[in-house]
Order: sequence, then C-alpha cells, then structure tokens
Amino acid sequence: MIGLGTIINSAAIVAGGVTGHFSGKLFKEEQQDSLTKACGISVLFIAIAGAMQGMLNIDEGKILSGKAMLVVLTLALGTIIGELCGIEKGFERFGEWLKIKTGNGSDNQFVNAFVTASLTVCIGAMAIVGAIQDGIKGDFSTLAVKSVLDLIIIAVMTSSLGKGCAFSAIPVFIFEGLITLLARLISPLMTELAIAYLSLVGSILIFCVGVNLVWGKKIRVANMLPAVILAVAAAYLPLQW
Repeated sequence: MIGLGTIINSAAIVAGGVTGHFSGKLFKEEQQDSLTKACGISVLFIAIAGAMQGMLNIDEGKILSGKAMLVVLTLALGTIIGELCGIEKGFERFGEWLKIKTGNGSDNQFVNAFVTASLTVCIGAMAIVGAIQDGIKGDFSTLAVKSVLDLIIIAVMTSSLGKGCAFSAIPVFIFEGLITLLARLISPLMTELAIAYLSLVGSILIFCVGVNLVWGKKIRVANMLPAVILAVAAAYLPLQW
C-alpha cells in the first residue's frame, strides 16, 4: 500500500507523544529540565555524526575535511531566504492555531514544543528518501525504521517539553505524504550526491535544534530550512565543494 510509511511514521509520533505525556508526569520540574538538556545533547551528537560523515573522508590513511564552502553558502543564503519569508513565524502561527483548536491555550510551552519537535523529525534524508521509496515501490521500510527512532525521540521530548511535541505528526504527515504523492517527479532530482548534500546540511540544522534544547532558543532554525533545498540544488552545479 503506497503511503503506508507516512501513516506508520505519523502514528509512531503520536504514540511517542502519548507515552511521553504520561511518563512526564512522573518527573518534577527540575528533572524535566535535566531531561530536556539530555535530549538536546543526544540530538547534538546525532547531528555531529551526520555532519562529520558528510564532511570528512579518509585518503591514504589521512582524515581530510571538505564541503566547508557548501555549508557556508547554503546556510547563509538559505537563512536570508527564510528570514525574508518568515518561515519561523509561520510555524509559530500554526502552532498557536493548533494550541487554541486543541484546547491547550493555557500551555505556555505548546508552540515551542511543537516547532522544536517538528524540526527534529522533519529534517533529514530518511524522510525524503523513505517517502520516495514508498511512493514509487510501495517500500516503507526506511520510514518504518525512522518511525521507531521518532517514537523514542518524541517520547523523550514530550516528557520534558510537553504535549505540543505530539502534534509534530501533522507536518510529518503533510511533508512525507506530499513527497510520496510526487515521488516520480522528485526521484530523478535525488541523486546520490544530492542526498549526501541534503544529509550534511540537514544534520547541521538538527545540530541547531540541539543547541536550542540545551541552551534555550538561540537560533531560528525554521528560517534556515531553505538551506536544505539549496543543498540539493548545489549537487547539480559543476563545482567542487
């Protein structure tokens, strides 16, 4: 069944949210704060691993780094585009609308939890590649693996940030669902190099999410999202990054 991967992934996020909501009640405020920072540190190291995989390579026994210019240009230009478009504010407005419509008007952490969780589970190659595989072949195995990871991540986030995290299932459902529907059009664009660039820049954005979790909101990560699109476009330029 085409689209099953998106359904599984969305359901896993909701399940993680429900699990985290009830387990979070067992922790005191200071314990929830510690859990948030622990989650942030975990996200940081996951992101570092992904970024290093994209930037480092071994040549004749020596570790070499590269793609620094790709990172600088895509992040800088992507952030300018995102700031001009106001993507972060759009996320927040949608979060505020959800907060009211779901009867969580008194939850001061709802919007922050929703935006943070959405960025964590939406950014990355697994979501795009998995949705394409699901749309073309009906193969949802990649999204199934992502679902397990997301369930754990959202459960931990919800227990510390609040139930707004569970509603990240909505952007994931829309994002992966659209890619699944448009898979035959998107697939030719996602070459091996394009996926590698997407993974690299996506990992850096996830690192920024981790920074916000550990040190409070310092970076408007949603406004950096166009960098991911620019990273894919960069794969088609005749340049050595």
